Amino acid sequence: MAELNSLAELGTVAPAAQPAAPAHVQKLDSLGRAYATGKRKDAIARVWVKPGSGKIIVNDKEFSAYFARPVLQMILKQPIVASNREGQFDIVATVVGGGLSGQAGAVRHGISKALTYYEPGLRSVLKKGGFLTRDSRTVERKKYGRAKARRSFQFSKR
Repeated sequence: MAELNSLAELGTVAPAAQPAAPAHVQKLDSLGRAYATGKRKDAIARVWVKPGSGKIIVNDKEFSAYFARPVLQMILKQPIVASNREGQFDIVATVVGGGLSGQAGAVRHGISKALTYYEPGLRSVLKKGGFLTRDSRTVERKKYGRAKARRSFQFSKR
């Protein structure tokens, strides 16, 4: 870069070339599926998305059988509904760890990431909905000298 001697020369210097924003490209495996990992609390979900009739399979079960509560089913479908892709993709997920609520959040996160890998144009919609952000809240660890993470043992004066 050229050395500047005065502020008057500043207008004559060409701006440095900025690197282009990263272009998001489609990432598919050899079978034409998009794969992503979703996480929430202690649950980890591996999710595969491919074109199909809209079936969602979680741990070899229909998602409505695995997640019996309607709230968890709604959480699972949020990214698909937000991107207007109902009935267009078959989703297969395997999820381990945590409880049902954490697992539903992990599958939702995985579906969102896999949809962006399959169709990069959906990224802005899903990002705006907050589906691509990993919810990093986890259980606080237990400390020594305490009954739980923060709760003290019962105090007695005598």
